[in-house]
Amino acid sequence: MTFDTRAFRSALGSFPTGVAVITTQASAERHLGITVNSFASVSLDPPLVLWCMDKKSDRHHVFTNATCYTVSILGTDHQEVSSRLAKQGSHSLEGIALRDTDLGPPALEDALAVFECEAETIHDAGDHTILIGRVIRFARQEHGAPLVFFRGRYGALASNAPD
Repeated sequence: MTFDTRAFRSALGSFPTGVAVITTQASAERHLGITVNSFASVSLDPPLVLWCMDKKSDRHHVFTNATCYTVSILGTDHQEVSSRLAKQGSHSLEGIALRDTDLGPPALEDALAVFECEAETIHDAGDHTILIGRVIRFARQEHGAPLVFFRGRYGALASNAPD
């Protein structure tokens, strides 16, 4: 029996996910970003989050060697940024509305939530690497609809009322 990886990927796409942009410092003057939909919480104590990265990504070495990174949870108005940073060779944050963070790597302006993370551990996982970060600081907005990825397309959920 042959394992159909394309069908497997399509089946996985039936699980709707949020979309995030991870940023880190590539050099003293340059920050990079990458779009991910593999972000998840791991632990509340200590505060840990994870995200996964394809080993074939041209940004893999930068992120796996980073000591810190920032996770920006995207809203529906970030679709263009998400598409741009999902592509090979589109790592630059130039022209993207950013805000400074205390840890260093910038966050996307108007992100629904931001997590400033120190690199905790890295795990080999087939054709991907799992990166676990310790959350040092975080912030969130009270309003906004999340950008969602489902069956290979962007979508949205209705914006909810504040807690």
